Parts: sequence; C-alpha cells; structure tokens
Amino acid sequence: MSGKFDSSKGSVRIANSVIAKIAGYAATSCYGVVGMAVRSSKDGIARMLKREQMDKGVKVKVAGSGIDIALYIIAEYGTNIGTIGELIKNNVKYNVEQMTGINVNAVNVNVEGIRVN
Repeated sequence: MSGKFDSSKGSVRIANSVIAKIAGYAATSCYGVVGMAVRSSKDGIARMLKREQMDKGVKVKVAGSGIDIALYIIAEYGTNIGTIGELIKNNVKYNVEQMTGINVNAVNVNVEGIRVN
C-alpha cells in the first residue's frame, strides 16, 4: 500500500519506501540520534543501519486518511530520551507532511539501543 493523491488531472502514488526514507532522514538529523536500527532475526540484537539502508528502520502503515510511522533508533548515551522522542516526532511529522502532502496520524519512536562513545 502507498500514499495516494487524486485530482481531476490524474493521481500520484508515493511508495512507502520513499516515505520511510524521508522519515529516516528527518529522524537522523535530530540531536541525540546516532542512527536507525533493525533487529536481527537470528539473535534479536539491534544493529545500526548504514545511511543508504535507513528506510529498513522505519515502518509505514496506511491508516484511514493518513499514515502511521514507526521509527527504530539508536540514541546517544547521556541524552534525554523523552526530549529526543518528542523532537523526532515533531520533525518527522513536519517533514513528511511538507514533502508528500499526506497527513501523518502518528509517529511512534522505539529506542532499540544506546551508543556509548
């Protein structure tokens, strides 16, 4: 399923992978976010994704008249996770809505790990 616009001149479809990339770039641009994460199916351990693969750390689900976005991140040690979460939610919602025109119903942030320098 993908985001879709209809008008009198035709329709535009935006693939979920494009929306996921936009959300991933918006999330990783926030202070305190080290990168996007994905869990290994073998051992359940989260690993950080390369910049080209960051859409794998984002799940996009079409729900009603908008979309729900779930982000899986790795945070920097010593930062306030609650503050980072709110910043990410606001930044992702704003960027996705501005770039695609699709309403974002919810942004859920899941912290999968902490990176210690």
